[in-house]
Amino acid sequence: MTALVLARDEKDQRRVNTAINELAKGRSNAVGTVTLLLNAASTTVTAQNCGAGSVVLLSALTAHAAAELGNGTIWVSAVANGAFTLAHANNAQNDRTFGYVCLG
Repeated sequence: MTALVLARDEKDQRRVNTAINELAKGRSNAVGTVTLLLNAASTTVTAQNCGAGSVVLLSALTAHAAAELGNGTIWVSAVANGAFTLAHANNAQNDRTFGYVCLG
């Protein structure tokens, strides 16, 4: 679900209109998926559109990811330009997959 990225000096009005329409439809380049690392207590996610002041929102995409949220054992421990870090339970589950959006 990506949005059209325009050049700073874009002159084609149709491309500008398309980009605005895509944003209005909910398209964004600030989304992605992450699967938590096995046997680790944190996972760092590279997210190009993430900034130091951004808010990261997670959505569980698997049952084990939902359990992680329900148990309260996952949180955003750091946000920086181009990345964020998730602190989480240290276990061998290999399917704790989340969708994320990084806003701000």
